[in-house]
Amino acid sequence: MSIPYVKKDEKGITTLYVNDRPFFCKAGEIHNSNASSLEYTEKELFPALRGLNMNSVIVPVYWELIEEEEGKYDFSIVEGLIKQARAENIKLIFLWFGLWKNAESMYVPGWMKKDTETYFRVEKVNGEKINTISPLCEAAVEKDRQCFTALMKFIREIDEQESTVITIQVENEIGLLGTDRDYSEKGNACFNAQVPEKIAEITGKVGTWQEVYGDDAGESFMAWCFASAVETIASSGRSEYPLPCYANAWLKQHPWFPGSYPSGGPVVGVHPIWRAAAPSLFAFGPDIYVPYCADIFDEYAYEGNALFIPEIRKDAVASSYALYAFGAKNAICFSPFGIEDLALDPSMMDMPPHEVMVALNIDPTAFDITGSRDCLAATYDLLAQIEPLYLEYRGTDHLKACVRHGEYDYSAFLKFEKYNLSVNYGPRMSGKPLGAAFIIELSENKFLLIGLNCGIEFRQKPGVDKKIDVIRKEEGTIREGKWVPGRVLNGDERMSLRFGDMPTAVMIEVYDY
Repeated sequence: MSIPYVKKDEKGITTLYVNDRPFFCKAGEIHNSNASSLEYTEKELFPALRGLNMNSVIVPVYWELIEEEEGKYDFSIVEGLIKQARAENIKLIFLWFGLWKNAESMYVPGWMKKDTETYFRVEKVNGEKINTISPLCEAAVEKDRQCFTALMKFIREIDEQESTVITIQVENEIGLLGTDRDYSEKGNACFNAQVPEKIAEITGKVGTWQEVYGDDAGESFMAWCFASAVETIASSGRSEYPLPCYANAWLKQHPWFPGSYPSGGPVVGVHPIWRAAAPSLFAFGPDIYVPYCADIFDEYAYEGNALFIPEIRKDAVASSYALYAFGAKNAICFSPFGIEDLALDPSMMDMPPHEVMVALNIDPTAFDITGSRDCLAATYDLLAQIEPLYLEYRGTDHLKACVRHGEYDYSAFLKFEKYNLSVNYGPRMSGKPLGAAFIIELSENKFLLIGLNCGIEFRQKPGVDKKIDVIRKEEGTIREGKWVPGRVLNGDERMSLRFGDMPTAVMIEVYDY
């Protein structure tokens, strides 16, 4: 049995395979420090995840705890996490907190933090040093490479047969805050040199970074520096155990200038640079806490970049976005952040300070967990049960999904073979999912409809002078890809195709007259 891998399926859709079968990560990411104690993960963390119908969880592993003493590695926490995950029958996506986490060097070992001469920091234009070790610091990158490579070797030794660990995120939200680039002596020298050959190839230009990229030179330069460092780390680790690796991005957002978001991170605008510098990564995933999540899906899901969502808001709208991510964007992973919080009473939720959310451009409602747990659990269960149908129909015109994109997005118009369907979104309300639909056309007259907070209407194609009516409307459930009918609703109920705050499925057959 092979280790997990990513490849295009027979329809040309980039897919993660685990045990040689397609695997769709219905996941959640835990809080940053909650994997630092095996006692805590056993007694508090994993019990909180039960009942959510997750098949995978994103869990940090910490360089500072693995290599507290330089050159000596302790993988006891890593081994413990793997054993606990196996006992819970859940897969792990490890998040390597190495040199960079949220644009800072906060999880590097203490001995590295204290040696600021060997492991030098990035400097602003005024010479101020920030708490980010420079990606141009070869000594630091080499130490990260060594530890990450040892980690991958260890995972292979204890997990290759089980495939508990299925992918690895290398670093976290890389980039620079407060400056567009590294203005240290080495940073200036590299910035003023000729761009690398690969950059000349993708741009068709030669010259310095400033000459090639103009106003975008600083961010482009840092994208190359960070991506090159990540490639050094990831490629070495994958030489020991070639698990699929990806990187995540803190979004480019208001006020839009490099340094207000992490400059050099894998935001969409610098993907060509990242792809050229870091070919060992299979995807660049967005971390999403903005109100316009669906727009970010549309931006990051394109040919050559499979949609992998390692972090997204965990309020009730997450369920709606999960339907859209898998149904419309062929997502590999969907993962609300702080997933263990869904076990809490919403009134007990510890919200980040308002000033922190303002500073990070986070929508405060992203942390309102009212109504989220039950809806997400039901959505994940439905997506698991529908998987055989999903595999059959995804990538075809017979499967379509939609979600409300914004305040002034009221409906979607979906075109199928014989009929068109309009999906009318309900109003956005706190603690409620967004309007969303996931629809499979089983034949020209028969449809499986799954919806949240929406109404669905059948429409004739233009020029067809016939009315549409219902032959049969069934409520029901799906089990292992098979429709399990409930009541037949052919009375007055057939006049309405409304979906509420929990994902429900309806099988409907229509005819013309």
